[in-house]
Amino acid sequence: MSTFSARDEMYLCPQDAGGHQPQVVTAPVVQVLTPRDVPLGGPRAMTVRRTIPHRERSFIGAWCFVDHYGPDDTAATGGMNVPPHPHTGLQTVTWLFDGQVEHRDSGGVHATIRPGEVNLMTGGSGIAHSEVSTTATTVLHGVQLWVVLPFKYRNLPRRFQHYAPPVVGVSPGVQARVFMGVLATGDAPPCSEGVPPSPIETATPLLGVEITMAAGFTWNIPVDPTFEHGVLIDAGDVVLADTPLARGDLGIVDCGPSTISVTAHSDARFLLLGGEPFTEEVVMWWNFIAPDHAGIVAAREAWQARSERFGDVLGYTGDKERLDAPELPKVRLRPRNRLGKR
Repeated sequence: MSTFSARDEMYLCPQDAGGHQPQVVTAPVVQVLTPRDVPLGGPRAMTVRRTIPHRERSFIGAWCFVDHYGPDDTAATGGMNVPPHPHTGLQTVTWLFDGQVEHRDSGGVHATIRPGEVNLMTGGSGIAHSEVSTTATTVLHGVQLWVVLPFKYRNLPRRFQHYAPPVVGVSPGVQARVFMGVLATGDAPPCSEGVPPSPIETATPLLGVEITMAAGFTWNIPVDPTFEHGVLIDAGDVVLADTPLARGDLGIVDCGPSTISVTAHSDARFLLLGGEPFTEEVVMWWNFIAPDHAGIVAAREAWQARSERFGDVLGYTGDKERLDAPELPKVRLRPRNRLGKR
């Protein structure tokens, strides 16, 4: 479900990348999306908490998919074992709190994903990958995020990027890891002293930060006013701009403010996600993003035909060779904009 705070303000959003004139919009200070449980896998399905996409919100900047899972006892859940599957029109971002995941992709990358280390995989024109929690993992806990690619970048080649950001004290009782973009200060240059920007390259300006706060502290986070921002709560009781958020909630603030106030009533950990408003309409279905229904159909047909568009994942040893795409619905898939399906 989605809820709004009662206090509304007028914000002037910036010009988009196409140079369109800014529009004055009335936006609630905080939009709260509560997660829905989604099972992944077979009989011992791993359950994730999904907040985006949502019928009332498709994107925060270009962040278009937010799955939050764990902490899960892998002895009980079976952990993560996702056979080779395709992606197109997007980038995947994996961020772990606990556990390890073995990644293999059709770009030839074989990597172990560890807590506190961001991994971004680009599947523009097409990529396939598998994800398996390691045998040493007893607790699995993290987030899986997607970034939608603008139409002009939809055919980017396969690529895998990795970065281990340092933990930096940014305010009393507050520590941060900047895994994507630059943590703003409100003044130029937009980088907090001692907080290095992430070297991860993205197609649109983005922000991704893991933040831990001790109970009783407040941080007025300096943010880029041209960005939308979301706060995803992993642990603790947090108040975002006078709006309480519980574990799993995603609180969203539209562009305009240059600071966002966060107070921790208990020891807390959360992700701060941000980006320039994404103005293109796209169709999202299964693991594909395309400009229209025809693009989704073409991607599905290519995957089912084992086209070189997605390539092969070597070294995966699970019971199932690959995931087949589900059947398309009998109706034409509708595009969605940043605020949901039109």
